[in-house]
Amino acid sequence: MKIQLSRILLLNAAGFALFLCWYMPENHGMWFTLDTSIFHFFNPLLAGHRAFVWFLAITNNRAFDACSLLAMGALMLRFWLKSDPAGRRRIVIIGLVMLLTAIIVNQFAQALMPVKRASPTLFFSDALRVSDLLHIPTKDASKDSFPGDHGMMLLIFCAFMWRYFGRRTFLLALVIFVVFAFPRVMIGAHWLTDIVIGSLTSVLIGLPWILLTPMSDKMICFMDRYLPGKNKQKINK
Repeated sequence: MKIQLSRILLLNAAGFALFLCWYMPENHGMWFTLDTSIFHFFNPLLAGHRAFVWFLAITNNRAFDACSLLAMGALMLRFWLKSDPAGRRRIVIIGLVMLLTAIIVNQFAQALMPVKRASPTLFFSDALRVSDLLHIPTKDASKDSFPGDHGMMLLIFCAFMWRYFGRRTFLLALVIFVVFAFPRVMIGAHWLTDIVIGSLTSVLIGLPWILLTPMSDKMICFMDRYLPGKNKQKINK
């Protein structure tokens, strides 16, 4: 794959513009209004809707994160089952490259973004917390919620699906993203902008240099060459 420099720079510019339109206004301008409106819509529901409390507790439990991995794996499994041994090896390696990419992009984003803020449940002193209502482990708060790392991982998954499996698979991946990322916003563990600004900005700036250059393909070839297993040469033919 050739370096698509114009697309890379366009996506980078969009990422920087998105971040600055949130970061530059005093108190984040209209974005803070949107954030607080969404939080104050969902949080009072915890007081009178026991089923909603249980829903958020379950969908934000660490064990539920495994369900997101299963959903992503199931989407890739469709292609794995239809492939020959060489193709199956390649799909597994794509998954490993995707995981490594997610770790790299997340670490750079956490280190370089000049923002640290608490989640809504810690920012507002009168916020209701699911963990106080049910006394079970659940992700309902964060001392440093920006950018949303969970949403970032899911967005990277979406991008990889588009790059290697096509647009239709990308659309299905977006459904997975919404289902598993936005319960964090509903419970108050993240502001909406932790995802739509923080996660998306990180992906727009970092990921094009991997997926729109030969880098991801070279990483796949490198792992194919050095990881143990059969059908190594067949992948690159």
